Amino acid sequence: MISAIVTAYDRIEQTLATLRVIQSCVPAPDEILVHVDANQIACENAVRDAFPSVRILRSDEQVGPGGGRNKLVEATGCEFVASFDDDSYPIDSDYFARALRIFEKFPEASLICAALYHAGESIGLDERSAHWTADFSGGACIYRRKAFLDAGGYVPLPVAYGMEEADFAIRLHAQGGKILTTPWLRVFHNTDLKHHGDPHVTAGSIANLALLAYLRYPVSLWGIGVGQCANRLLWLLKHGRRRGIVKGVTMIPAHVWAYHRYRLTVSSKVLRSYLALRRAPVPAEL
Repeated sequence: MISAIVTAYDRIEQTLATLRVIQSCVPAPDEILVHVDANQIACENAVRDAFPSVRILRSDEQVGPGGGRNKLVEATGCEFVASFDDDSYPIDSDYFARALRIFEKFPEASLICAALYHAGESIGLDERSAHWTADFSGGACIYRRKAFLDAGGYVPLPVAYGMEEADFAIRLHAQGGKILTTPWLRVFHNTDLKHHGDPHVTAGSIANLALLAYLRYPVSLWGIGVGQCANRLLWLLKHGRRRGIVKGVTMIPAHVWAYHRYRLTVSSKVLRSYLALRRAPVPAEL
């Protein structure tokens, strides 16, 4: 059995459009669940009115997409969980059938990641190819529920850029989990990513990289984390995203302290193995 989960906040029309596409797939998922963040009652009511059969979870406080996915995965009883943002949805109508076929062929896969296309990009062919990879997109993947729960889910960050998927992927890698990425599954993300230029996103992406290093990297490899933060700063400056940089750097100490209870470092061997796989994905025959 396979469920579809959607994390929503205040983009009501996008959420409804995503649910329409998911329900129109053939076959449709066995169940659909939506998490509404930060007590957005209007969004919850709109989903309930338009889709009475959809299960809705709501958080009073803002827990971010990762926190929402934690609750949704725990709530479903399906073995496989297809994850979407409120503005991402399958391109192919048999998306869920394809996902189940891939898991059947690769029982060692803990997570399958689809090819993700944004607004304005050309849609690639659904080629029967695949690679074992280190990273994935939380709005375009299918989790094996047990592997997700065993890895501990996500750290619930309101602004999760630069941290959410990488942190989960490292912990999944540490327990021997494997991520398979394939263009045979395709997801459309209905955004042009302009919101990534928001100062709050810029600040969060900097602080989150420092948090990731603190939570997961052994002290002996903190230099890698420093280098990643420096590369992020250079990229932001190069692309003219200066607003939010100072805030991002200055908020690091408080940000680390706020989430220090989640600290559980991996070994140097695991981190180097993860980084090597990120640089060089391994082909798999689909």
